[in-house]
Amino acid sequence: MDGAIAQQPFVLSPPEAPVERHGQVDLHLPAGAGPHPVVVLVHGTPLPPGVEDPRDWLFYRGYGALLAEQGLVGAVLSYQVTDLAGLPATADDIAGMVEAVRADPRVDAQRVVLWFFSGGGLLSADWLRAAPSWLRGVALTYPLLVPLPGWEVDPRFLPIDALDAGATTPVVLTRAGQDRLPQVLTGIAAFLDAAARVGRPVRLVEAPDGQHGFDMLDHTAQSREAVRAARDAVVDLIRAD
Repeated sequence: MDGAIAQQPFVLSPPEAPVERHGQVDLHLPAGAGPHPVVVLVHGTPLPPGVEDPRDWLFYRGYGALLAEQGLVGAVLSYQVTDLAGLPATADDIAGMVEAVRADPRVDAQRVVLWFFSGGGLLSADWLRAAPSWLRGVALTYPLLVPLPGWEVDPRFLPIDALDAGATTPVVLTRAGQDRLPQVLTGIAAFLDAAARVGRPVRLVEAPDGQHGFDMLDHTAQSREAVRAARDAVVDLIRAD
């Protein structure tokens, strides 16, 4: 991944929404006064030094606009993990950002979905283990759910193990069938097996021919369909009674 990633276009072209920057969070705002449900987007990690803030990537701006088009606030977070030992502090920072988003008067604080991408998948473990009542679901897109070889990760950040805690918050998981990282596909398979064993509801979205990052790298009908399917699944979660 290099600086050019910021200019990779999203596979869909939703209308741009007003964007406000508050500290480490960008809010993509739908029409109307609200309060609106919110989807918090947690980008992948770690990022190489010098890479542009993910909030400025065309890709995440596209996702924010896509959510705003549906009447949701799209909250795109910015964070950096430079050392795996810093994951606990990062997770706490993200939790603080989520609370700041929920406190915005235009946000319905009781209707929240967290959407994790790529290496950000490890940070989903806390929310899978013990979800607050306001969390309507967790979405995962080509997520890293097991550490890469050589990574020493606090057991707190093992999403598959987190499923054993007994929480029932539903999951939307998007799998890219041609992911270049074998650990991603292995981890997803293990996650699905564990979820089935404990009865965790998972809605699986498939992009069989998609690579890691297909939603900005593979401009095909299949990619567009997979993104729309994931979006629709997230909307269903957040609007469920």
